[in-house]
Amino acid sequence: FMWLCGAAHQAGAWPQNQRMKSIRDLNKPPQIEGRVEAIVVRGSPREVARTVESTVALAGIGLEDDRLGQRGEAELSTRQVTLIQSEHLDVIARLARVDRVDPVGLRRNLVVSGINLLALKNARLQVGDALLEIVGPCQPCSRMEETIGLGGYAAMRGHGGMTARVITTGSIRVGDVVRAQP
Repeated sequence: FMWLCGAAHQAGAWPQNQRMKSIRDLNKPPQIEGRVEAIVVRGSPREVARTVESTVALAGIGLEDDRLGQRGEAELSTRQVTLIQSEHLDVIARLARVDRVDPVGLRRNLVVSGINLLALKNARLQVGDALLEIVGPCQPCSRMEETIGLGGYAAMRGHGGMTARVITTGSIRVGDVVRAQP
């Protein structure tokens, strides 16, 4: 591998005055921005989810309009807020062999575009006025078979999004910028 990198450097693939990035450098959150495409909230575990145009992320709790926020008590869970990439909705639909996947049925709180959530594990994310900390993958549940259809659970594996904790209270609106903190 080092020989290949050295050969690429000698061939002019990297400018002479720029060093190759280390794995540590590459694992830092990229300085890119995304966008909130939808906000989805749930009243209770079996209640149908709905979209809202804006909400407030409550530090240590979750979204104000979601079931965790309605309880109003500190949530020790790492699933205070769930996020999914809008780009993955088409992938899930193709894998499940359906025409379209409705993000409301997936019950993830924030549908975002333009930013690779999986690359941001353990990173802090500014979403509107709120600060979230990405904790880990949001695994699908067996309800995906009901929501998407046969094969829905398998289609969601690896594309289910990420979970996050709310670090700083703040408002979130559809259209807000999503930005990884350095």
